[in-house]
Amino acid sequence: MKKYAVYKSDTGYYCREYIDDMRQLKGTKFERFVMEDKLPIVIDSGGGYSEFSEKDYRFVGIIETDRQPPLPVEKMYFKNKENFRLGWISPEGDTYSCGYTGHNKAAKYLAEKFCLDSRTPEQALGKRGWLKIIDSWNGVRREHGQFVYSLSGKITKRQADKLFDLGLYNNEEVAKMIKNCENNW
Repeated sequence: MKKYAVYKSDTGYYCREYIDDMRQLKGTKFERFVMEDKLPIVIDSGGGYSEFSEKDYRFVGIIETDRQPPLPVEKMYFKNKENFRLGWISPEGDTYSCGYTGHNKAAKYLAEKFCLDSRTPEQALGKRGWLKIIDSWNGVRREHGQFVYSLSGKITKRQADKLFDLGLYNNEEVAKMIKNCENNW
């Protein structure tokens, strides 16, 4: 079983592998340059490491699991969080939050859970009717906005209702999708 340090962000929880014993480093690239006096450390998803600190304001706790990913997707990407801003909306209208650059990684885990073929996660979600809510900053305006992307150009009634709740109902692209789909609802 592996140990993970769990941290909380605005959009969900994330894990870093937690190493507190030199034996855990056996056979890894870290065994040659991480000394015992530097333990515990955490290994990030990019292949780097840092010293572990319980005082990190984002730190929540340590878990032990063999599950991959170590946390359920609904915890990694908060499901139906009240202040949802960016992320994915399922055809049923459920939101999954992610950060500005986290859509691809979120799509990987969402596709593993909800799609049979996840070799191209964003495309797999898109083909099944998921909406992608991205930041639409154009580099000119002072404020960032939200853009709603649909691979098929279609939207479900539940997605339309959710976009209304989120204040995105009148976005140009949303209004177009609604107009094209409301006869099918």
